[in-house]
Amino acid sequence: MQSKANNSQDPDKKPSAAQAATLKPVSDEEVKQPSDGAPAAATLGNVLEAVEELWPKTLAEDWDAVGLVTGRSSQQVTKIVMAVDPTSEVIEDAIQRGADLLITHHPLLLRGVTQVAGTSFKGEAIHRLIETGTALLTAHTNADNAIGGVNDALADAFGLKDCVPLVHSKDGLPEEGLGRVGYLDKPMKLEDFAERVYTVLPAVAGGVRVAGERSGIIRKVALCGGAGDSLFDAVRSHEADVYVTADLRHHPASEAREAANGGFPYLIDVSHFASEWVWLSAGARALQNVLNDLGHAVEIEVSQINSDPWDFVLTP
Repeated sequence: MQSKANNSQDPDKKPSAAQAATLKPVSDEEVKQPSDGAPAAATLGNVLEAVEELWPKTLAEDWDAVGLVTGRSSQQVTKIVMAVDPTSEVIEDAIQRGADLLITHHPLLLRGVTQVAGTSFKGEAIHRLIETGTALLTAHTNADNAIGGVNDALADAFGLKDCVPLVHSKDGLPEEGLGRVGYLDKPMKLEDFAERVYTVLPAVAGGVRVAGERSGIIRKVALCGGAGDSLFDAVRSHEADVYVTADLRHHPASEAREAANGGFPYLIDVSHFASEWVWLSAGARALQNVLNDLGHAVEIEVSQINSDPWDFVLTP
């Protein structure tokens, strides 16, 4: 049995290479403050401009809901917290940290609503955000598709080179699109690469699931942060040796393995939360750099809340 509680590490004990990564904030060394003159106070409007430069709304999928959810563009922003999910725990943590703005990857209001009464958890979230003056902004599929976004961060974490999008964005740049396909520096056994995936992702109860020959040799890797089982045709067209994504359902995964006849692509199924959490530090650094270039001093932190919904798993 593995639980979230079991993922904490003894501070006096050096982690082994096989242990999964733990959540960590952006370090002071990674966050550089403006050096030319006195930094100017930033407004939410200034931050929105920086966000649009990094993760343009035009890159969002048609079905998505991205952008500002609560907040006024004129309000001052001195601290930002970035997180994967706008859960009540994440929101309360951001409020306690003194955040003026919470940027989450997943939308709070993806579907249309007719009311935001405090009788529902989403309505209560909206009330807490407004009552405390905490703005909420979503960077979802626009951050997935963007250069330096979720999928590039995941490819970097896995050590991939010469990456291209798995599926190109409509009317986007050649480097923009969903997922990535790239190459390892040298061929690896599937089991060794799976261990690398497990090690660089934050620890969650569900761990990492693998379909394929343990000793099978791979070099070309396809990936998609978040749920990517709708992209199997693209994975096959790129002739990837292995596909890393989250939320692989039984039937798409089973059919993909049947079509492969035991061969490529092998499959690695990871946590949805974990696959996208990797981007937060990279996104925080990128946003910090743009704001610094604009002369604004804003503190940016990465949420330490593990919002993966699963608490423990039973295995044979």
